[in-house]
Amino acid sequence: MFFTAKTELDNLLGTRKLLRNLLAFLLSVIFTLVVSSQTISSTLKSTEILWDTYGIPHIYSNNVQKAFQAFGWAQMQSHGNLLLRLYGQARGKAAEYWGEEYLDSDKWVLTMGVPNRAIVWYEAQSPAFRSYIDAFAAGINAYAKEHADLIDDEVEVALPIKPEDVLSHLQRLLLFTFVVDPGRVADMSPAKATPGSNGWAIAPKRSASGKAMLLANPHLPWGDLFLWYEAQITAPGIDAYGATLVGIPVLAIAFNDNLGWTHTVNTHDGWDAYELKLQKGGYLFDGKVRPFETTSFPLKVKQKNGYLREQILTVNSSVHGPVVSQKDGKVLALRVVGQNSPGVLEQWWDMARSRNLTQFQKVLQRLQLPMFTVMYADREGHIMHLFNGLVPVRKQGDFAYWEGIISGDTSKTLWTKNHPYQDLPKVIDPASGWLQNANDPPWTTTFPTAIKAENYPSYIAPRGPMDFRAQISAKMLAEDDSISFDEMIAYKHSTRMELADRILDDLIEAAQKSKDELVRRAVYVLAAWDRKTDANSKGAVLFNSWVDNLDLDKAFSTPWQEKSPRTTPDGLADPESAVKALSDVAAKVEKTYGRLDVAWGDVFRLQYGNLDLPANGGDDDKGIFRVLNFAPTSDGRFQAVHGDSYVAAVEFSQPVKAKALTSYGNATQPNSSHAGDQLKLLARQKLRPVWRTRQEITAHLEERTVF
Repeated sequence: MFFTAKTELDNLLGTRKLLRNLLAFLLSVIFTLVVSSQTISSTLKSTEILWDTYGIPHIYSNNVQKAFQAFGWAQMQSHGNLLLRLYGQARGKAAEYWGEEYLDSDKWVLTMGVPNRAIVWYEAQSPAFRSYIDAFAAGINAYAKEHADLIDDEVEVALPIKPEDVLSHLQRLLLFTFVVDPGRVADMSPAKATPGSNGWAIAPKRSASGKAMLLANPHLPWGDLFLWYEAQITAPGIDAYGATLVGIPVLAIAFNDNLGWTHTVNTHDGWDAYELKLQKGGYLFDGKVRPFETTSFPLKVKQKNGYLREQILTVNSSVHGPVVSQKDGKVLALRVVGQNSPGVLEQWWDMARSRNLTQFQKVLQRLQLPMFTVMYADREGHIMHLFNGLVPVRKQGDFAYWEGIISGDTSKTLWTKNHPYQDLPKVIDPASGWLQNANDPPWTTTFPTAIKAENYPSYIAPRGPMDFRAQISAKMLAEDDSISFDEMIAYKHSTRMELADRILDDLIEAAQKSKDELVRRAVYVLAAWDRKTDANSKGAVLFNSWVDNLDLDKAFSTPWQEKSPRTTPDGLADPESAVKALSDVAAKVEKTYGRLDVAWGDVFRLQYGNLDLPANGGDDDKGIFRVLNFAPTSDGRFQAVHGDSYVAAVEFSQPVKAKALTSYGNATQPNSSHAGDQLKLLARQKLRPVWRTRQEITAHLEERTVF
């Protein structure tokens, strides 16, 4: 009896335990259904945007057109005021909308023929892709209509947006800002704070995990048409994550489960300024006088009282292109590549849809993208560096020759076609197992040298020098035979100053001989410095200030040498003058900041809204891989305005491992909590995890928009 009763009791207790477990399971299911209702119900909707807690839009749609519409909506929610202003400028009507300060911008856009060409480009799109651009513009307008209260009254004048506006903005951005900077054309001077980037591709043989890795790291100004926008787009035929510039309807830097790419600004020459010889109201060309083609554009300029002043812009064009400068007796006409390449957006879109290197290269062969290095890695373990761009076939001269003003009186200097894909510098799966580009020519992408300059026309890219940022980039990759994902991220944040390793020892040795008490104290600070620009680095401000007073073209005892590209230039050419400059600089630093060993982050700041944080990183010309460029503020300090803007680190494992950061946040709208919300991570040299699966996104869901 006892045995039977115990058995029945055990059965009863077991049944109760089973019921408790079943009840707990049911409760967990109910909780999951409540918390993850977005995931369950999403199958009932055709299109939705899942906004994560960093303001990243994850677009899901069973229809590609609707995905584009959602992307237009998303960009408006995050950057509506900026986007409308950019499109107004791309129309050449910004002065009419917002006043005199935009007049030069309008003249540039109209002189380059942007709005009229946008109409031609729109008609040249494939029927399917034309519908995608239509949908993107429709998404912009739909958001503006539904949320007019969230758009500044001042920029609403740009509404409604037309599909052609998207293509006008694309042209202004790519052809007439990146390919040719209007500031350079004005005075034919070297570019100053040019857009830059770091890009790495690491093969499985150099990866600790045995999987290929990719590092994307563009350096652009922190505003205007250079602002990055991070997003994920999932629709039939595509599941891609990455970033684009505000107003562009496709991802420009991206990865999917199979492959990824990044861009760097390459040493590409896609424009030339031709000096014309005027004769009899025209210009001389091949011994004959040709008339100018003349086009007139009505311009309206909004005055402070609201009145519109009207004027006419007359543009003369030669066989080379429009006349852009007439001063000091010189008349210059401008010729720019890419004006007959309307398929840029579709090429980027299809790059993101590719699944392997063969498909990816087939898309690249269209050569619609006018410039930019393509740095590539994939799940199969392939890596590639392509010096991409529309490179004119030129009959004479090297790179330096074509950087100057070209004689426009002969057809011998007039290029009319571009090099095909197979002519462009390229390497796939180099023996080294790594590729890098830090805006250096393609010849130094890896070592041993894989792309040899002597195999290409001398005008394709310059033969050096390899600057300090590129040198430290190659150094970090070459010196580590097994790089982990976390190590790649740590290297990306390196603030070590390569320039200091070349000349600081010489400076200290010379300065130690000085009897100047201030110089001796400066030597003590510099000797103790860690040669980094971390926020707490002491000595970096002093050294940086001293370097800013040097002429780096004349500073080295050993100049850069092509046979020693990663170890030259080196040594201090004039130690005596260097010590005198150190004395002067030390006095200024101590007077301004109260001490010689002021911490880098006390002087160099990350500021956005109410945030004011210590910065790390610095100018790339000093050999700092973590690039931040600063502008002076009214209190004697410096504020970051340019540099690390979007970063993505990707390992093509299964599943793909990725981290990213958009330095200034993924929004600029005044009502958004995401304006500047990633700046603290930037200050801490951290990236955030990339959430790509619905489960991850739902677990970090802030908002859901359903269409």
